[in-house]
Formats: sequence, C-alpha cells, structure tokens
Amino acid sequence: MTLSMHQASVPAFQKTLTALNAILDKAVANATARKIDPSVFLNARLAPDMLAFTKQVQIACDFAKNTTARLAGLEAPKFADDETTFDALKARIAKTLDYVKSIPAAQVDGSEGRDVTIPIGGQPTTFKGQAYLVDFALPNFYFHTSAAYLILRHNGVEIGKRDFLGRA
Repeated sequence: MTLSMHQASVPAFQKTLTALNAILDKAVANATARKIDPSVFLNARLAPDMLAFTKQVQIACDFAKNTTARLAGLEAPKFADDETTFDALKARIAKTLDYVKSIPAAQVDGSEGRDVTIPIGGQPTTFKGQAYLVDFALPNFYFHTSAAYLILRHNGVEIGKRDFLGRA
C-alpha cells in the first residue's frame, strides 16, 4: 500500500499540534501551581540566540498550514504573530488545525512532483513536492515543536515523551 502525500503530512500536523495544545494546558497549570507569571514561559528560550517559546509555536503552526496549502497548490492564510498569552497560542493552534483539516485530501495527493517554491534566506528555492515535505517541511515542523516542548521542560513543566507524541 502506498502512503499518499496527504497521509504523510496532515495527520502528522494534526496529531503533533493537538499534543502541543495539551502541553500548553500543562504549562498553564504548572505556572499557576508554582505562582510563575506565564510570560516567563512565553518568553523563555534555551539559548540567547534562540527564538522564544511563543515564536516556536507560531512557526510550528505556520509550517503546518503553509505546507498543507503549498502541497494543495493554494495560498495559505497569513496569521499575525501577535500572540502574547497561552490562550492566544491555543487559538492559533485551533485556527491552524481548522485550516489544515479544511483542505481535501485529493487536493494534496498527487503533489509529489509539483514544484513548490519558497523563499529561503531571501532567495526563491524550488523543491519537488515530496522533497519539500520530507526533507524540509516536516523536519522544520518537528524542530519547532520539539523546541517549544524542550523550553517548557527545561523550565520545570512536568511533561515527557508521551506528552510530545500525543495519543496513538
């Protein structure tokens, strides 16, 4: 049986963003229990030259929606990067999930050989659909979701591998 482009992308985005959403709930509960201002977590980073937690979540959402749109041959909606609370980040995740779910599988399937051109470092870069998904989009999506997880874990939020992986 062949794995379609939709099967290789959308379920992964849905599962991981749903898990990330649940992790945000744990972060809020942890901040409340420890009497920590939530902005401490939202602005946290693992290294001085690393993007903060909020930006990691925003970029993960952008990879999910933009990848799905590009594979479907669509223009992705633009989301303002103006989230300053956990509730706002949860709303962004929900909006992203709604968008990703709205794209019919048939529109994504068959995109393996489609040219996908994106700006990288200010320069247009063209991939074939499968290479874009497997070699660029999914690794970046998982990088940013992992970074968000690790920032919270580093700051004492009690989350583990099962939280990151979500429900099977």
